[in-house]
Amino acid sequence: MFDEKRLQEIQECKEKWEKETVAKSLERISERGGFSTSSDIAVARVYTPLDVAEMDYLRDLSFPGEYPFTRGVYPTMYRARFWTMRQYAGFGTAEQTNQRFKYLL
Repeated sequence: MFDEKRLQEIQECKEKWEKETVAKSLERISERGGFSTSSDIAVARVYTPLDVAEMDYLRDLSFPGEYPFTRGVYPTMYRARFWTMRQYAGFGTAEQTNQRFKYLL
């Protein structure tokens, strides 16, 4: 999805950023402990095209209203509908939630 030369340039700039900018900042103020989502998935300090270099846009992301629905089930989403609030059912990973629901049933 990305030009190999451009990815290499991004990698070099990221390493420079970590060694110079981030390191200087951490000398003054240390970071809090690990960061993770409510599903206990680690959250990186920064994401770049390097993290999705092998991604197939149409297979893995696609467009709103189309499989795999990563951008929502409606093609226009909140451009046509008001924001809605949904109840969050589950915890941890999808597998853990599925296991818990099966246990409760």
